[in-house]
Amino acid sequence: MSYFNLEKIQFEGTGTENKFAFHHYNPDEVILGKTMREHLRFAVAYWHTMVADGSDPFGEGTYRRDQDIKGSTPMEVAKYKVEVFFELLDILDIDYFCFHDVDIAPQGNSLEEFFDNLDEITDLIKEKMDKTGKKLLWNTANMFTHPRYVNGAATTTNAEVYAYAAAQVKKGLDISKKLNGENYVFWGGREGYESLLNTDMQFELDNMARFFQMALDYSEKIGHQPQFLIEPKPKEPTKHQYDYDAATTMAFLQKYDLDEHFKLNLEANHATLAGHTFEHEMTVARSYNALGSLDANQGDLLLGWDTDEFPTDLYSATLAMYEIIENGGIAPGGINFDAKLRRTSMDKEDFILAHIAGMDTYARGLKAAARLKEDRFFEKILEERYQTFQDDLGQRILNNEEDLESLSKLALSLSEVKVDSSHLEYYRSLLNDYLV
Repeated sequence: MSYFNLEKIQFEGTGTENKFAFHHYNPDEVILGKTMREHLRFAVAYWHTMVADGSDPFGEGTYRRDQDIKGSTPMEVAKYKVEVFFELLDILDIDYFCFHDVDIAPQGNSLEEFFDNLDEITDLIKEKMDKTGKKLLWNTANMFTHPRYVNGAATTTNAEVYAYAAAQVKKGLDISKKLNGENYVFWGGREGYESLLNTDMQFELDNMARFFQMALDYSEKIGHQPQFLIEPKPKEPTKHQYDYDAATTMAFLQKYDLDEHFKLNLEANHATLAGHTFEHEMTVARSYNALGSLDANQGDLLLGWDTDEFPTDLYSATLAMYEIIENGGIAPGGINFDAKLRRTSMDKEDFILAHIAGMDTYARGLKAAARLKEDRFFEKILEERYQTFQDDLGQRILNNEEDLESLSKLALSLSEVKVDSSHLEYYRSLLNDYLV
């Protein structure tokens, strides 16, 4: 079969006028000792490419795709979508993919039927993986769409819902083992609250920690221990999300002694919603040795919700790739395009063009970040700014040789303290030179 009627996308450089070509992403190009393919570890999100239809709260779907998806039953449609998806991976030459359980198989009329459907579809996915060499970056359980999860999953007010969520995660881990998943993600879409008037926050957080420990115990029991990831988000769909941002999530993990078992899957648009930059969230995660994986997208700063646009912001991509380089790489995580087409991008070819744009943007970000690293751009700025801590007094402070009394005596002897300028505008201008 051929759904897109396109050959595999090739690197042709910036001089090409072929829109179905990479201008910057050359998977075999070596940068800082690794190929672009190894640095970037791109993944395609099943939900946006095979499930989203271009609808929004004010309008019906616009994507010109579903009329070409074949099948007379939900399972036949699901199987055909697997065929289309692996064709997409091949055309883009992307090695990894991600999915929610409900993305790939119809839920049917019972949990048992849902699990049977998942078994059948993942058999087909495994067959495709074995044939093509494509790999599962991560999978997860959708525990936020169905009305049963209106009050959360691991933080629900209903014990039977809690059990249902546990069953989905157990099945998700079984699937991860079956498909040799490298990571497993928890995104707490409904893990939060609307009002403290009717919420026992401590009870809910205790239950969420208990839920995560169950997942750890089960993964050990079945002999499959992927890297566990939590994806922070500050708001939407609940008003107060418990995993607000990287710092909040790490505080939760440390409180419940889970920080050695979980890392973070960070999304650019979620950082925006939390009032942070993407690189801020990545830096926080790195400071806890918890930078696990990325969802590559971007938000619209004029809109206050999760727009999930394909990433084309070179400034953000460069600083994100610098954080990855500083982290020593992103493996076993990756860079997953958790991004959807704009509602006005309707044609099938837009799925290809949008991923090319995102891949080229991150490839350019990688090259710029490598130049910054080779020139010690940030290191030189920081060495100059914190220079006084390399002097005698600063060294005594860092070596814990001073206390409040000794520092107070010294401060009283000072006639003037001069604070140096940050030269921030100048450095921002210099940074721009690396982006072009």
